[in-house]
Amino acid sequence: MPLHLAGLFSPRRGRRRAAGARTALALSVLPYIMMLIVTVVEAVTGPDKGFLPLLAVGPAFASLTGGVRRTLIVGLTALVLAVALSAYNSLEVSRAYVTAGSIAGVTAASALATVGRRRREKELASVRSVAEVAQRVLLRPVPRRAAHMRMAVSYTSAMAAAHIGGDLYEVVTAPAGVRVIVGDVQGKGLEAVETAALVLGAFREAAHDEKDLQGVSARLEKALNRRLSGEEFVTAVLAEANPEETTMTLLNYGHPAPLVIRASGEIEWAEPGDHVPPLGLAALGPEGPVPYGVRFEPGDQILLYTDGVVEARDQWGAFYPLADRVSLLKDEDPEAALEALRRDLIAHIDGTPKDDAAMLLLRCREPVLPDGLAADGTSQV
Repeated sequence: MPLHLAGLFSPRRGRRRAAGARTALALSVLPYIMMLIVTVVEAVTGPDKGFLPLLAVGPAFASLTGGVRRTLIVGLTALVLAVALSAYNSLEVSRAYVTAGSIAGVTAASALATVGRRRREKELASVRSVAEVAQRVLLRPVPRRAAHMRMAVSYTSAMAAAHIGGDLYEVVTAPAGVRVIVGDVQGKGLEAVETAALVLGAFREAAHDEKDLQGVSARLEKALNRRLSGEEFVTAVLAEANPEETTMTLLNYGHPAPLVIRASGEIEWAEPGDHVPPLGLAALGPEGPVPYGVRFEPGDQILLYTDGVVEARDQWGAFYPLADRVSLLKDEDPEAALEALRRDLIAHIDGTPKDDAAMLLLRCREPVLPDGLAADGTSQV
């Protein structure tokens, strides 16, 4: 399973589905259990206690799961039990009619509620289907290998119903090297998704055409200025890595600093020398950020992420300690390493994420030589 769809098809979501199936099973047998209890109590205590009308809880609970047919079957069962108990306890005819009328009324109301619930479930399933397709189109899988790097990506959306949000990422192999963007659109919902699509479209085109990252970012700024109102913005980190160099070039537009994990295990934050406004706020000045370099040698890793990672809180309000969790990235497979980090993040939250969380892990391999061999003589093609 591609890790970029981790928020859609994750082990955690599989566990939620299993728990949901168990809940559905419990709800499916609950109406019969309730009616059995009422029947036993009514038969033992007699008609004076007045438990018989409680048989109506059967069709009421039946409307929580299943369809109209099942609700009607449960209602009919409750009605048969009411008639049988009325005869067994020699219940007054008027009371028997009232009980039967109550069960019939609750059954009819439950059936109507079931129709509405099934309609809403179909609409929600349709929304989820469309959103998942949009997610795949908007956030395409990143290549497992590009030039001298191996990489993996993870995306977890806070929008449980639609599974799509405003975080974005992309990797483009251009003549100047591998170019990367990780960003976060201010806001939520469809407007954030539209802005993310605009940024990604502009980046995919500009990454191939522009000679440097500043040219790429200028194209992004122009695209955003044509759409945004001045109160919206996009924080982003742009990166460029050339296999012939041991330095990665970065541009930071108000985004959390990437985390660098050295081959030795040491960590450092790739903080920019100056701080500038996010993309879309160029009118506020100052001019765009100055490119800065980060040493990126074989064995090193760079983790780019959105604020949904470092600002994730546990039940006591503590932020996720990303720097303390870098040991989870030791697996030789980048996807497995990033999945371990994502699971730890979800365990830290222990609930529904409050914000989207995107992570892109870049690992430096041996530089690729013109003949397709790495510096150690192994094939990298």
